[in-house]
Amino acid sequence: MPQRSVVRPQLTRESVLQAALQLADRDGIEALTMRALAEQLGVEAMSIYYHLPNKDAILDGLVEVVFAEIDHEVGGFAPPPATDASSWAPALRERILGARSVQLRHPWLPNVMNARGASGPNAMRHVDGVVGIMRAGGMSHDLIHHSLHAIGSRMYGYVQELSDDGAAPAPLELEHLAALAPHLAAMLAEVVHDDPESTLGWCDDQTEFEFGLDLLLEGLERRRAAQPN
Repeated sequence: MPQRSVVRPQLTRESVLQAALQLADRDGIEALTMRALAEQLGVEAMSIYYHLPNKDAILDGLVEVVFAEIDHEVGGFAPPPATDASSWAPALRERILGARSVQLRHPWLPNVMNARGASGPNAMRHVDGVVGIMRAGGMSHDLIHHSLHAIGSRMYGYVQELSDDGAAPAPLELEHLAALAPHLAAMLAEVVHDDPESTLGWCDDQTEFEFGLDLLLEGLERRRAAQPN
């Protein structure tokens, strides 16, 4: 009896990255290993290396895939055609919140970007669109440069926190903290973050993100209006 040949799926770079995206979204970025990815694809791990040579290449590719989603979410990276001095801030706010809505679908992404950056073509086009919106609003290149530093990771839709705030402090932790930092402990005892679906970190929920973004945009508008003609 003739032996049946096993039909293996035909791999492409895109199919590998889509499988990696599904795995990371489902199980978390820590679960993304070459072995797990090969199992997801139904192939031997060595087959993946032809398209993406290592895990770093996969992570960089995932960042690009997500920025392609952002491109679609915001209707293209080019500035809106009617952007001017009166509309640049709302246009930029909408662009950044669009990026955030995609980030929330892939909550592992901020940690990858913090570790590896976002230097691919799609991410660069996103930044170019942000610069274009500011420029169309009448900002000088010098002010735009300062603005990008001020906005920081908010430009990509998340806040890079320096502290490990993945969960609210437990009551016992607050009790211990009160002896060292009573004002901080009192504040934390009152602060409530109760919208887990909008969260990319305990202090990076939608309310806090938009509060900080609006403060920045209001301040930048004052600087834009005060520029010498």
